[in-house]
Parts: sequence; C-alpha cells; structure tokens
Amino acid sequence: MPSASSAVSDSSRPDPSSLWRDGDFRRLWVGQTASQLGEHAGLLVLPLFAVLTLDAGAGQLGLLRAMGQAPILLLSLFVGAWVDRWRTRTVMVLTDIGRTLALGAAAVAGLLGWLGLPALFVVAFAVGVLSVFFDVAYQASLVRLVKRDQLVRGNSALEGSRSAAQIGGPALGGALVSLLSAPIAAASSALFFALSFLSIRRIRRHESIPERSERPPRIWRRIHEGLRFVVSDTSLRTVCLASAAFQFSFAAMMTVYLLFLPRELHLSGTTVGLALAATGPGALLGSMLAARLPSRFGHGAVLLSAAALGDGAFLCVPALHGSAAVTVPALLAVSFVFGTGGQLVNVTVMAVRQAVTPDGMQGRAAATITFVGMGLTPLGSLLGGFLAEEWGLRTSLLVTAAGMMLSPVLMALSPLARLGRELPALAGRADDARSP
Repeated sequence: MPSASSAVSDSSRPDPSSLWRDGDFRRLWVGQTASQLGEHAGLLVLPLFAVLTLDAGAGQLGLLRAMGQAPILLLSLFVGAWVDRWRTRTVMVLTDIGRTLALGAAAVAGLLGWLGLPALFVVAFAVGVLSVFFDVAYQASLVRLVKRDQLVRGNSALEGSRSAAQIGGPALGGALVSLLSAPIAAASSALFFALSFLSIRRIRRHESIPERSERPPRIWRRIHEGLRFVVSDTSLRTVCLASAAFQFSFAAMMTVYLLFLPRELHLSGTTVGLALAATGPGALLGSMLAARLPSRFGHGAVLLSAAALGDGAFLCVPALHGSAAVTVPALLAVSFVFGTGGQLVNVTVMAVRQAVTPDGMQGRAAATITFVGMGLTPLGSLLGGFLAEEWGLRTSLLVTAAGMMLSPVLMALSPLARLGRELPALAGRADDARSP
C-alpha cells in the first residue's frame, strides 16, 4: 500500500475532464441530483401537507416523520443484499417510477380532498422504502460505471449534488407550499423523480453482476456474508465503529444543541435555522476539496485532519456568550467548518470503501455501514435529553461534542490513518475490467 509521501507523476493523475466526457456518468449524475432534490423537497412537503392541509398535531407529525425514516433501520441490510443481485440501473429506475406514482397519487388525492393522515403515513413509508433502495443502488452503481482512479472524483461530484439538494430541496419545497399549495408541491417532487427516471434509464453501459445460481442463497445468509465481510476487513470495520461513534455522539449533541441555542443564547427560530443552514455551503466546499486533496496529501491524512477539524469545531460552542452579533457569526463559522470536514470525510470514506469492496458486495457493504452507523442515533438522542436535564446545557454540550472526537481517534489507531495518495488495491480486480 503506498504511503502518504509516495510520489504521483503527472501522467498517472486522473484527468478530471474524462469523467464528465463519459455520457453514462453524466446521466447518473443528473438522475441522482434530480432524485435527491425530490427526496429532500419531499421531506418538508409531506410534513407541511399534514400540518397545513390535514391539521395534524405534534404527535401525528412526529409519527409521520418516523414513518419516513424507519425504512433506513428496518431495511438497509436487506436492501444491500438484494441490490448486489440486481443491476443498479434497474433498481434506480424502478424506485423512481414508484416514488413518482406514490407522490403523484398523493397530490391528486390531496387536490380532490381524498387524502387523510393514514394514507399520508403510507405514502411517507413507501417513499422512504424506495429511497433506501435508490440510495444504496446509486452508491454501488458508481463502481460499475467508472474506473478505480475516478472513484474519488465521481463520489465528489455525486456527493456535491447531494449537498446542494440538502440545501435547495427543503427551500424549494417550502417555497412551493407557500406560493402554490401542498398538493401541487407534492406533484413537483414527483416530477423530480420522473426526471431522474428519464435520465438513468438512458445509461447504456452493461453492468457485470455476479451470476445467480439456480438456488440463490437465502436472504439471511447474504446479509450475514455482508456483515462478515465488513467485520473481517480492518478498514471497513473501523469505518463502521467510527461512524457509529460519530452518529451516536452527534445525535446526543444535536439534542442538546437545539435546546442550547434558544435557551442559553436566546436566539430566535429563524436565527437557529440560519446557523444550521451554514452546514450546507460547507458541505459543497468539502465535496470540491475531496476531488483533489486525497491524491495530493494522502487519503489517511485527509480523513484524520477533516474529521478532527470538523468534529472539533463544536467544542467551541459551549464557550459562547453575549449578544447575537457575536454568537451568530461564530455559530455560522462552526457549522461551515463542520460541513466542510464532514463532507471531506464522507467522500473519502466512500471511495475507500468502494475500492476495497468487490463488485458483488458493494450494496451489502454500503447497507451494513449505514445500518451500524445510524442504528444508535435514537439512543444518542435520548442520552442527550437525559444529560441536558441532569448536567445542564453547557456541560452536556461540551461532553457530547467531546464524544464526537472518538471518531477521528478510532481512525487514527487504524490502517485508515496510513492510507497514501492512491486508493488501496483489491486483489484480483483490474481497473479496466468493465464492459464499455
């Protein structure tokens, strides 16, 4: 494995323009961008539909959001096993059709006054299920479309569009609900999924997937294979542990943070939203930096420095006092740095995971890491609320922010820290072993 100091000649550097000259990659990028816009707009449109049109209460709104989020925990491992046995293009096309029909039907029913809360719960859950399939499939699809030396740049482009959708999607959904109506806003989200379908269905490159036996392994065996693969690989095992540590501590910290801003710093709801929104532009910068920094300074160095800087930024927040003129710029800076570092870590980790994972295991590896990383978030949120009540907001915020630093510590103690400028090799896999 090359060290961080190994030289990379200009002739061996990947040409960034060659990636965008690939028509299939452009189609994937357009489809994924449209899908993410539809998904993140829908995350706001459906709750607003429930509140403004159906007069939902707080408990009902919480249940609606839970219905949309539950598929991540319930289905990620199963979806990873299924996706590895199918062409990712087929999975993405089918999920786009399903989400278009689900939201389109909800929009029509809403306009006619036929849509009640129970039906909206079903729509939210269905869209959540299909989004899990799409998100796992698009991560696995990149490995089947581009060469190994283009993985970081490809991930940077895809994650950059996802970050833009996280910023623009909710804003677009809210604007459509305000200017038009909630049902028409839902129909607009359906149009984004239709655009994704039209783009991805035009991908022409043949995907090589593992041959299916006459009696394919049972789904639990395939899930077990994915879990065993991730656990047996030191780098992937560390990614799982670091992700779980981060997500648990981050969930606890955000619970305290959302209490700290209005109660300790006396910020209005609008100002709190502004402070949180600064994460988005930082993530866009992180996506752009991820296309260049790992090949220049080494993947391990970028991972450690980005994680330490981004996660460590929140350690400054408990010290903030005074007027909004002082605290708000500081909060914006913290969110921006956190977004930049977090996205650098996300893109780099994804490229490393894709590089060390065989094609037939991509979906299961992605789903396993997602499942382990996100599985502890409900417990983290509960812990944050408990600490805030027992220890006070400032102390709890400091403790939970410090807990986030466990993630870069775990990476520093693992082989991830020693990754060089080139991605780690996967034995038996040729860079160009893809059909045109």
